[in-house]
Amino acid sequence: MMGLHAWNLHAREPGGPLSSRRRWRGGTRRKGQGRNPSMNEQGKSHRSRVPTKPPNKAGPSAAEVVEGQDLAKENVGQQNTHRTQCRARVHSELEGVRQIARRDKEVKLTALFHHITIERLRLAFMTTNRKAATGVDAVTWEQYEANLEANLLDLHQRLRQGAYRAKPSRRVYIPKADGRQRPIGIAALEDKIVQRATVEVLNAIYEEDFLYFSYGFRPGRGQHDALDALVVGIKRKKVSFVLDADIRGFFDAINHEWLVKFVEHRIADKRVLRLIQKWLSAGVMENGTWTKCEEGTPQGATISPLLANIYLHYVLDLWSQRWRNRSARGDVVVTRFADDFIVGFQYRSDAERFLRELKQRLQQFSLELHPEKTRLIEFGRFAAKTRANAKLGAPETFNFLGFTHACGTTKNGKFQVERWTVQKRMTAKLHELKLELQRRRHEPIPEQGRWLESVVAGYFGYYAVPGNEKRLRAFRDQVSRLWLRALRRRGQRDKMNWKRMGRLEARWLPPVQWRHPYPEERFDA
Repeated sequence: MMGLHAWNLHAREPGGPLSSRRRWRGGTRRKGQGRNPSMNEQGKSHRSRVPTKPPNKAGPSAAEVVEGQDLAKENVGQQNTHRTQCRARVHSELEGVRQIARRDKEVKLTALFHHITIERLRLAFMTTNRKAATGVDAVTWEQYEANLEANLLDLHQRLRQGAYRAKPSRRVYIPKADGRQRPIGIAALEDKIVQRATVEVLNAIYEEDFLYFSYGFRPGRGQHDALDALVVGIKRKKVSFVLDADIRGFFDAINHEWLVKFVEHRIADKRVLRLIQKWLSAGVMENGTWTKCEEGTPQGATISPLLANIYLHYVLDLWSQRWRNRSARGDVVVTRFADDFIVGFQYRSDAERFLRELKQRLQQFSLELHPEKTRLIEFGRFAAKTRANAKLGAPETFNFLGFTHACGTTKNGKFQVERWTVQKRMTAKLHELKLELQRRRHEPIPEQGRWLESVVAGYFGYYAVPGNEKRLRAFRDQVSRLWLRALRRRGQRDKMNWKRMGRLEARWLPPVQWRHPYPEERFDA
């Protein structure tokens, strides 16, 4: 991992001194207020353009003199941005907010609500999944688009007047890989629009605050970035023990009071805080019954991932950073993706002390570690030799983001972290494909082939990492067998054999090949 910076965490933690924080008011400068050049820089118009091309003829009779361009008089409210290929404007007015947040980590921003403009609401609507399930209002994307401008204008006016009311989330359940049901909250369409616009504004602040080992639901920091950072950290640091931790029911256990306090560390705009509190107290609707939520945020809501990252930033990330700098004797590697995090240690004493203090830390904020999913194992470049001398067998493995991580060696005998698809996830995916193939088996073979091609390509797009070829081939072979079985059951006279199946497989199923570089290449880049 990279070098660490010292952080003053006393003012960031709950109960820390906040009275010395400086307040900053962004937005349009009112009469009598001082000029804030850092913020007004993005809101002012272009300077006058002076002609630089000389006239074709000298003297008073010069022809084709290039004219200059004065400042725009009626476009003060517009931003100096360029259209992208998707014909959406790049919102440069947030750059001033980003610069303030980057320059002063203790400042509290008091004027953010005016950044939720009609243009930003329109962009949020266009980026919303048009095929997503509807909320309690049963309004679809197409219905809202039919009268889009009037709807957005009405929504913006209700936001400005304080008449906007958040609707409860519709509670549904989706099966998990272990057979349990995961509760999901589906927000109403207007709530999705406002939440997405608010997240864009708040990301300008919190992307400057979140630590580098925090991944998940952040722009440009996806699963494979976290996976590669973990592998590189284990290989380059003296890691001998790994804590595989999981927070039990995290999204349902978030304490609303603490969450609001954490947000208030950076946000002092009461209208933005009121919006967040409306979403937290909107409750859920299940089978026609409304239930008030005293704690937690609905999984599936657009605002929930950001609020979860804010909560863990103050509860876990800053505390882990301070613990590593002040209490650890050896190397410590931290990688967090949402509520799943892996911590590598050089010494067992550090790992055991960290685990004890982590449990106490989480209890202060209404959280706890999952007893069955949290374990400390011996893992790293020295684990195989140490366990062999103690006659304990091969080093244990751990699962993270769909991959089983194991200790291995290269052809030259050097240590490497091997990654395979988690067996339960591959089995669950194959079972899902089996049921869908049975439903589609009477469709024309080209239609089945195109569908299978997209499914396998999407599967490879995530799991095709270096070293996982064996599991990928097994998955592709099983898909071929399931497809053959489905085609043979279309009728008693079907003559499908493996020779013909081989041609279909070569035509429609993508070949097994890497879709991602080695971890060192991605991480160093």
